[in-house]
Amino acid sequence: MDISKAHLDVFRLEDQAAQRFENSSAGFRALRKWLGKVPVARIVFEPTGPYHKAFEAALGEVFLLVKVNPLQARWFAEAHGTRAKTDAVDARMLARMGVAFELVPQAQSSRETRVLSDLHVARTGLIKDRTRLRNRAQTQDIAILKRQTKARLAQIDRQIAELDAEIVELISARETTARSRDILCSMPGIGAVTAAAMLTLLPEIGTLERKQVASLTGLAPITRQSGQWQGKSFIGRGRKPLRDALYMPALVAMRFNPNLKAKYEDLRAAGKPAKVAIVAVMRKLIETANALVKADRAWTPKTA
Repeated sequence: MDISKAHLDVFRLEDQAAQRFENSSAGFRALRKWLGKVPVARIVFEPTGPYHKAFEAALGEVFLLVKVNPLQARWFAEAHGTRAKTDAVDARMLARMGVAFELVPQAQSSRETRVLSDLHVARTGLIKDRTRLRNRAQTQDIAILKRQTKARLAQIDRQIAELDAEIVELISARETTARSRDILCSMPGIGAVTAAAMLTLLPEIGTLERKQVASLTGLAPITRQSGQWQGKSFIGRGRKPLRDALYMPALVAMRFNPNLKAKYEDLRAAGKPAKVAIVAVMRKLIETANALVKADRAWTPKTA
């Protein structure tokens, strides 16, 4: 399925049938009726910002959905020899990609998770606006501009506070998320804001294995090797907003978490660059957080 603002372009691989529906409640009902004629193993689609959210909420509990990275989908199409790019072609390629890779449907996120995600995105936007205004204020020398900037900064601070209160209320409303937040906040370096970001950006926390959580966060090193050539490993992909949210907590943990402080110092003593050591601390931080939530226990310092 290729999703745009106005339409859903659908390709059904079993009988090679293609159809276009409106991206609306009426279109969802028509799509459900059309798909009901044959069994549906999965619906593969690319995330398209606000345009896929209504579809996901309306049909996520009825069909098994697979959300794929648009870049990977494009690579698959090119590897398949398809250079044309239209909505109908994209839908056909996504259907073939689902079968070729045997893509596994994701668990449907709850309404609370979707709301938390939207609130977090809004908060991140306000933080960027505040930083931009603060930087601009440092060079302003006209009274009216300085006054307007000050007023806008005050308004942004109020809006951030409102969002923080709403996020806290949503997390506290559910016993499981409230407990997970308390466990995360027991770790030195993780405060209420970071804990909320982790629960929002990684709702699977506590259900993953150690390597899985590192891979999802994009903190697992990607090895580059071919024949006798050995390139430098690097991190990437995964959920970049989550990595961004872990950076400052990792710096704090390097000072106040004795276990992570020792890990950082050992890596630096072994000759590792500072950035490599910080990434290792970030990975250890998220792995420990996942393990603690899974074990349902608060953090305690590691004893010799």
